Amino acid sequence: MKLSSFLLRGFKIPGARFRGKVRMVKRVTPLALNDLRNDFKIEEKNMLYLRYPYLTLEQSQALTKELKKEKVKPLIKTVTLRDEKFSAKSTTLVDQLKLLRIKEDWDVIK
Repeated sequence: MKLSSFLLRGFKIPGARFRGKVRMVKRVTPLALNDLRNDFKIEEKNMLYLRYPYLTLEQSQALTKELKKEKVKPLIKTVTLRDEKFSAKSTTLVDQLKLLRIKEDWDVIK
């Protein structure tokens, strides 16, 4: 089985098959031509939309200003909430190590 699959495998070019001096050239089929035509049609539609946009430059700038304002409001709200939560209260080393303190006479800070 292994010998027959080795002998019947046919000639295969090593390395990059579709480049170079001894390359394999794909045949052009009607299906490939049809796919290429469809790709060109889609590309032409995209270029049409890019050439003639729905909004003018001034309208799009006004729209982006409004959208930025709407996006910034929730961001400001979250930032203020975060700042309130982690506000820089006067935390000192003594305040942070307060939990480790044992209530004994020698350990009390006056």
